[in-house]
Amino acid sequence: MTISLLRPQWPAPARVAAYVTTRIGGVSAEPFDSFNLAEHVGDEPGAVAANRRMLIEAAPGLAAIGWLQQVHGTAVVVADSARTPIADALFTRETALGCAVLTADCLPVLFCDRSGTQVAAAHAGWRGLCAGVLEQTAAHFVDPTAVFVWLGPAIGPQHFEVGPEVRAQFLDKASAAQRAATALCFTPSRRAQHFYADIYQLARLRLQAIGIAEIFGGGFCTFADDARWFSYRRAAVTGRMASLIYLMSDRPDA
Repeated sequence: MTISLLRPQWPAPARVAAYVTTRIGGVSAEPFDSFNLAEHVGDEPGAVAANRRMLIEAAPGLAAIGWLQQVHGTAVVVADSARTPIADALFTRETALGCAVLTADCLPVLFCDRSGTQVAAAHAGWRGLCAGVLEQTAAHFVDPTAVFVWLGPAIGPQHFEVGPEVRAQFLDKASAAQRAATALCFTPSRRAQHFYADIYQLARLRLQAIGIAEIFGGGFCTFADDARWFSYRRAAVTGRMASLIYLMSDRPDA
């Protein structure tokens, strides 16, 4: 039951801790095998609760986690382990309180400021990304341009097939300066009038447009890597990974 966690490679301050869960470990049975963190997918509630406890126990300095009811929107809320608000991003300045988002193809995005005083996590499916969830999350920082951003595991550009309406919406939202670069994020698929979309590059462009330059991560593919990741497009009934970020206490005795 030993769980396997991925640690982001980025120059975050020392007191910022971040992890992404994999599907390895945990107690969930098929088809949620085995480290599913989501309560809404049909898994046994007791298994999900046990997996969530295991995550807290495995993360040094973490006391509690704020979870969300994600709806592919742009709402951003303060993390609170006592409730599960409807939103797609959360932030905190508290220590030992995790901000977590659940994904299984959508893009998880982690934020921290350079001084290590605030962290945030956002769930960016294509709808939320296009509507501005990353911009709304960055706006909760004192200086949105002075943050580090890490892009977690999502469906890769060789497998994320979308219709022409998705491409049209992103092009409509793009600035004149970024319209050509946005168009390059879509390459024709084998189906007529359909495209493969690069959600990582689309996110980078949106972040760069608001002045964020320190962007890390990307390059995963949840669809292609069945051993590590859940993927909704690969198997509609499946579990969810958690992307988690929190602030460690500065006190050595905490």
